[in-house]
Amino acid sequence: MTTSPARTRQDTGELPPLLPAPRRLLKHPRLMHYNRLAALVLLANAAFLWAARPLATPTLGHAALANLALAVLVRQQYVINLLFRLATSAPVSWPLKVRWTLGKVYHFGGLHVGGALAGAAWFLALTVAVTRAGTDLPLITVSWTLVALLALIVATALPPFRSRHHDRFEKIHRFGGWSALTLFWTHTLLSGQGPVPLAVLAVVTFSVALPWLRLRKVDVRVERPSPHVALARFDYGETPFAGSSTAISRSPLTEWHSFANVPAPGRSGFRLTISRAGDWTGSFIDDLPSRVWVKGITTAGVANIEVLFRKVVYVATGSGIGPCLPHLLAAEVPSRLVWATRDPRATYGDALVDEILAVQPHALVWDTSRHGKPDMVRLAHAAYRDFGAEAVICISNKRLTWQVVHGLERRGVPAYGAIWDS
Repeated sequence: MTTSPARTRQDTGELPPLLPAPRRLLKHPRLMHYNRLAALVLLANAAFLWAARPLATPTLGHAALANLALAVLVRQQYVINLLFRLATSAPVSWPLKVRWTLGKVYHFGGLHVGGALAGAAWFLALTVAVTRAGTDLPLITVSWTLVALLALIVATALPPFRSRHHDRFEKIHRFGGWSALTLFWTHTLLSGQGPVPLAVLAVVTFSVALPWLRLRKVDVRVERPSPHVALARFDYGETPFAGSSTAISRSPLTEWHSFANVPAPGRSGFRLTISRAGDWTGSFIDDLPSRVWVKGITTAGVANIEVLFRKVVYVATGSGIGPCLPHLLAAEVPSRLVWATRDPRATYGDALVDEILAVQPHALVWDTSRHGKPDMVRLAHAAYRDFGAEAVICISNKRLTWQVVHGLERRGVPAYGAIWDS
C-alpha cells in the first residue's frame, strides 16, 4: 500500500493542455451524452410533428403511447443489460474515438427523459383535442387526471427536487407511475383505439411487473469493520457477474437502494459494500439485518465498459472501492487502482485491504487522514500516463466524479463515472 511520504506528494507532473475550444465545448457537462440523447428524442418528435401535420386525434394518442413506452422500457433491467452487451461487444481494435463513444452507453437514461417529456406533451395535446370535442365526459375526466399525474411525476423528477427529496421522488415515481399505467389502460379502453395500443400497454405493464415477480426475502450475513462501513454477504443461489448491481430493501414498497455486487472468482454468492451515506445506510450499519428484500435481476453498471479498452485506471474514493473491486478481482482487463480514503485498514478492515493489494500490488492508496485530500485529477492522469491506459473510470461522490471525468475529458482522456440519473 502506497503511503510513504515520497509517494504521497503530489509530484505527478503537469496536466496536458485543454483541448481546442470547439472540441472542449462538446465535453461540457450540459452537452454530455445523456442530454444529447434526450435532445435527440425531442428532435425526432419535433420532426414527426412537422412531417405528419395536421395530426388526427388517434395519431396524438399513438405518439404519446410510443414515447411513454420508450421511457419505461429503456429502464427495464433486461433492456439495460442488452444495451451494455451490444455496446461492449466492440473489439479493442476499433478506433479509440468509436470506443470512447460506445463507453457512454450508461447515459441511456437520456432516452428515458426524452421519451417521458415528449410523451407527456403529446398526451397533453391529445387531452386538449378530446376536451374540445366535448363528447365523452368520462374520457375527458380520465385524460385531465392523467395529465395532472404526469405533470407531478415530471416536476418531482427534475434534479432540484430529486436531489433534495430523493425518498419522496422515489415514492412518487413508483406509485405515481403505477397509477398512471392504470389510467392509461382506462383511457385506451374508453377511447377504443384498437389492438396495437393495447398490445403496447401489455408489454409496458409486463416490463413494470417483471422485477416484482422476482421479489423475495433472502438471508444476509453482515460484518461491520468500522462504524462507517458494513460488508453484506449473500449466498442464495445467485452469483452475479462482475460490474453488476443489486437493489435491496427493508421495506419493498417504499425504498430501494442499489449497490455494486462483489463476487469472488470461484466462489458462490457475492458481497455488497455499504458505507454510511444517509439515513437508510446509517440505519443498516447501526442495526444489522439478518434478512433483506431483493427483486429483479442483477443489472450492468458503468464499469462494465472496461472491456472496450486495452488498459484502464480505476479511481475511487472511500466506499467507491466497492464497484471497482469485482473488476480488480476478475482482472479481465489490465488495470491500475488509485484509491483515496480515510485510514483504509481501520475503516474497511485488514482482510479487504489485503485482498485489494493482492490483485493490485502497485495500487496507489492515499490515506486522507495522514496526507489530506489529494488532487484526484492529477493523480488520475499520472496513473493513466504511467500505466499507458486508454481510459479512466471514476467511482466517487457526485462532485468529485464530475470533477475527474470532465477534468480529464477536456484534456482528451476518455473518462467515465456515474451520472446519478436514477
